Amino acid sequence: MKPFPCSLLFCVSLLFSDVAHATYHLKAGDSRLKTAQSYAQTRHNAQPVLRTLNPAKTDSPCRSRPLDLVFIIDSSRSVRPAEFEKVRIFLANMADTLDVGSDATRVAVVNYASTVKIEFLLKDHFNKLNLKKAIARIEPLATGTMTGLAIKTAMKEAFTEKSGARPRSGNISKVAIVVTDGRPQDQVEEVSAEARASGVEIYAVGVDRADMQSLQLMASVPLEEHVFYVETYGVIEKLTSKFRETLCGLDPCAMGHDCEHICINSNASFYCKCQSGYVLNADKKTCSPKQARAEVVEDPCKCEAMLVFQRQTQATIQQLTAKHILPVVLNGRQIEHLENMLGRA
Repeated sequence: MKPFPCSLLFCVSLLFSDVAHATYHLKAGDSRLKTAQSYAQTRHNAQPVLRTLNPAKTDSPCRSRPLDLVFIIDSSRSVRPAEFEKVRIFLANMADTLDVGSDATRVAVVNYASTVKIEFLLKDHFNKLNLKKAIARIEPLATGTMTGLAIKTAMKEAFTEKSGARPRSGNISKVAIVVTDGRPQDQVEEVSAEARASGVEIYAVGVDRADMQSLQLMASVPLEEHVFYVETYGVIEKLTSKFRETLCGLDPCAMGHDCEHICINSNASFYCKCQSGYVLNADKKTCSPKQARAEVVEDPCKCEAMLVFQRQTQATIQQLTAKHILPVVLNGRQIEHLENMLGRA
């Protein structure tokens, strides 16, 4: 018998580690991942024994960012009914972590085996209750693993405005999560590249005998953040906390800020705002009361002064005329000369 390619210490750890820690997220290229897959492929659904780290949980303040989220799930013959039930639980748990709604996160599910079936579209369910009921009704399709066809169908029929996807101009993230336990029977590299180029972020989740190379060809970069592997469907729901951390947006204001009055979230950052009656200081953090200032309105062309002078001149001319010092009618040059004289006086 050809010896199993792992150290004695590692094999012992595989056999006797705590089952509760059977979910993990290994970086692409990690030698333990290849060993894990090799072992999974030789045990033919035996009792789970491979152990690595659990997905990291987060207690950070978190608010689910709006998404157009499409799950692409493998329901081929290798996925037994009890295992498919675990997939439904995973989808329902994911729904619980998201802000589901028309203006929040919209969810669709694409089910595939040899054929592809769109279970429901992004426009179909805008509340968690109806969404989870629809998830509970999903049934496996049995044969084949046409992953490439499933991704292509999702792009053509699920990620469209007609099906409920928001316009690109709205800057709503497009995310696909592919869950599979086998090797695709068609090509995934080209169709996945086209999906990523169109703006769809792809996460690839491999279960049991899933082919790691195919997962890497599907997923977005960096691969260590978009490729996951779990040893059995029995622990796939443990990925929920990891996806919650990944898909939600951190609340910068809740994380801590130095605004004196009001903190306003702005994508991954924040800015400060003052309460009514205050103005933001030059430091963009502190606020000062608004001060009432008396405004002096100046006459830039001195027109008002000119009018006063003209009125005074006309009054003086009328007085001199009344005393017969000046002729009753003066021509324009005489009036101008008199105005000049009065001005010098």
